[in-house]
Amino acid sequence: MLTDKDKMAIKIAKLYYGSDLSQQRIAEELKISRPSVSRMLQYAKTMEYVSIKLYDPEEDMTQLERQMEKKLNIQAVRIASSTINDEHEIKKYIGKKAAEYIGSIVKDGDIIGVGWGTTLYEVSRNLAPKQLRGAQIVQMEGGVIHSEWNNYGREIINNFAQNFQTIAQYLPLPILFDSKETKEMVEKERNIRRVLDLCAHANVAVYSVGTVRPNALFFRLGYTSLEEENKLRDIAVGDICSRFIDREGQICNEDMDSRTVGINLDALKNKDYSILVSGGEGKLPAIRAALKGHYANVFITDQFTAQALLEE
Repeated sequence: MLTDKDKMAIKIAKLYYGSDLSQQRIAEELKISRPSVSRMLQYAKTMEYVSIKLYDPEEDMTQLERQMEKKLNIQAVRIASSTINDEHEIKKYIGKKAAEYIGSIVKDGDIIGVGWGTTLYEVSRNLAPKQLRGAQIVQMEGGVIHSEWNNYGREIINNFAQNFQTIAQYLPLPILFDSKETKEMVEKERNIRRVLDLCAHANVAVYSVGTVRPNALFFRLGYTSLEEENKLRDIAVGDICSRFIDREGQICNEDMDSRTVGINLDALKNKDYSILVSGGEGKLPAIRAALKGHYANVFITDQFTAQALLEE
């Protein structure tokens, strides 16, 4: 049989958990002190009149990650739980998740190649400090731009290098040259060749995908004319490290590719960790193509993007 204390504890619990009243409001309604309300709530939990079940979306991600790994036949999938299905918000959450994963796998002596763009910038901002001895951070694609837009290339590589207390190797060239011959001539320069060789031999690569939408960062940087952009949209679904790919993940513009500065996509297939960090509905076509091309063995995304891929 319930005592008066038990009845009071249940009543207070109903007001607090069921009616969502504050402890102060309950105290005023029942004409008791706020500490008394707090004690009665604790008593209700002790007597198991209240059962609190916590829901952590992160706990559900494990099963989804395993499903994705099996579907994609990939080394690892990590899924961030974004609050809403919005590309800007998703970048924040997958940036944190990717930074956490990268921190867990990098080690002394690693050569870590990084791309550029807003997603990679979020990754670089969220890295946890970790000293790496003998490691190097290398820029995987040309970073010099001639527009008012920022590709965050220098900020990203600086953040990585400072965080891991190691050396940054820059690729101080445009993303795209006007001619294949000019690009090949510049790449023969000793210091440039050394950085490109580091890209090829990096054992960790971190990158995202771009799109062919009108507002895509690559187009805003001013390297292509409107006519070239329209032609790209007819055949490409996006880019990896500024190299444009079709739905099958294959290079779709050989001329542009021959003028592009940075890591060759086939080199991404041979990394210990080739980490694709991307999410959002607008990125889905490019993500599908990147995965179909087998460029990534680690995929870091959000639950909305993962579910969309899983349902296909």
